[in-house]
Amino acid sequence: MSVGPLACLNIETKAVHKMTAPEGYIDAHCHLAAKEFNQDITEVIERAKQGEPPDGQRSVTLPDFTDVDKAIEENQERLVAIGEVGLDFSPRFAKGDEEKKEQREVLRRQIELAKKYDLPLNVHSRSAGRPTIDFLKEHGAEKVLLHAFDGRPSIALRGVEYGYYFSIPPSIIRSEQKQKLVKQLPLDRILLETDSPALGPEKQERNEPKNIHIACDYIAQIKNISTDEVMKTTTENALRLFPKLRSLMHR
Repeated sequence: MSVGPLACLNIETKAVHKMTAPEGYIDAHCHLAAKEFNQDITEVIERAKQGEPPDGQRSVTLPDFTDVDKAIEENQERLVAIGEVGLDFSPRFAKGDEEKKEQREVLRRQIELAKKYDLPLNVHSRSAGRPTIDFLKEHGAEKVLLHAFDGRPSIALRGVEYGYYFSIPPSIIRSEQKQKLVKQLPLDRILLETDSPALGPEKQERNEPKNIHIACDYIAQIKNISTDEVMKTTTENALRLFPKLRSLMHR
């Protein structure tokens, strides 16, 4: 399951760059409420609102669902997606089968909420690529973004068959796994993300939404196409998956 007890309310802001131009970049997954941005959020990205970061990182548990349905219902017109949700089977978050079982139950409930309110899911799947994709399909999730997918391309292509999208961060320039993934994924299933403040071009350095172009440029290089084509197609993909973003781009 993704980190942060507030994840199911889509606290992670979707940063939209060049908002007056529909062909601009869209950062499909970043964490502008993270403490790393507390001191300079205004400078990091214009129009972003600073949120209150969680005290620590942990999996969402079933008790966290108290009043979640009501909160989503009250704010559904403002929500672009439900996320970050998913499965995390790394030892840090799943020390045994009981933790994995609870993560699956939490994700099942989040899928039901997404279906109830017709919202896409922004999905985390660290060390759990195949189980996450299979679980999403089994439980009827249709509008899905798998962010920073760390599994094999063959598993990702199964997700493509199900109609899922995959977002690529700037860390692609130092990740052989991400490079192999992009080679196999069709461009019409790719979005851009930064996952700020993580997954930047330099390891252990704070990432920012302004680095979104790095992912775009590298995808273009791998696929031997222009950066404009990557930017245009990934933006179209994002607006197809997250249609409520259209109204944000003209505010």
